[in-house]
Amino acid sequence: MEQRPAFDPKRLLVFREVVRAGSISAGARQLGWTQPAVSQHLGALERAAGMPLLLRSTRGVEPTEPGRALLAHADAVAARLADARAEVDAFADRAVGRVRVAAFPSGAAVILPPALRRLTDQHPALRVDLTEAEPPEALDLVRSGDADVALTFSYDPSEELGPDVVATAVGSDATRLVLPRDHPRAGGLDGLAELADAIWIAGCPRCRAHLLSATAGAGFTPDIRHTTDDYVLVQSLVAEGLGVALLPETALLAFRHHGIVSVPAPATRPRQYHLVHRPGAQDLPAVSAVIAAIGRTTPPHA
Repeated sequence: MEQRPAFDPKRLLVFREVVRAGSISAGARQLGWTQPAVSQHLGALERAAGMPLLLRSTRGVEPTEPGRALLAHADAVAARLADARAEVDAFADRAVGRVRVAAFPSGAAVILPPALRRLTDQHPALRVDLTEAEPPEALDLVRSGDADVALTFSYDPSEELGPDVVATAVGSDATRLVLPRDHPRAGGLDGLAELADAIWIAGCPRCRAHLLSATAGAGFTPDIRHTTDDYVLVQSLVAEGLGVALLPETALLAFRHHGIVSVPAPATRPRQYHLVHRPGAQDLPAVSAVIAAIGRTTPPHA
């Protein structure tokens, strides 16, 4: 059996308007079209159906039996389009729907909870899904479309992310030196060179690069024996006297071991925070609300 072409939704709506108006000329006026243009669409629809859909007379038009059956489907198409319009308008008017956020661990622990609480209170129809990810992975999630917004950090103010994403600075985080509570330098130190003979604990690749840069500026290469991006484990190792470390203030706000002290870390750079998203995403009310809420959340000092 020969397969007939699919019905054109636009022609279904033209057909519906003509039947509702009672004549081709009246339907054309309702649509703001010319009568020949309407007749052309009706003819194409009848050819697709393979049978007459309208009975034409001097008094107007009347649907045939297959025309009445098709009219019910045309009404359904019009109703679904109206629903689609209303749903899209709802997205344009207020923050609704789902926004996926990726954030590094300490940022997720300290910055995100109050921001998400604010969003829940102000936009109850908005759903935010949080995924923990270090900056390189978070950026990949944004670029692949698996996250809408990423909270990232960098120690390098000149870092370029490329034209495929937009990054907005949303604050910074001082670096602290973490020592055992009974360490001889627990009261502070004048420079990192005073710890040239210490055992060091390094973190994620960005944090490790920052440590190596800071110690190189102080004239030594650190003896790194432990590597972990878990700030709880870092502090536990330090508390047991197994090394010293650099940690951002946010990590100390997220968790603080009773057996450590933190002091200013001379000649180290602060950690810069950024909110990253794809170009144009900020124009969506839901994404804009998330960006605003996170951007307004500044962690207190440790």
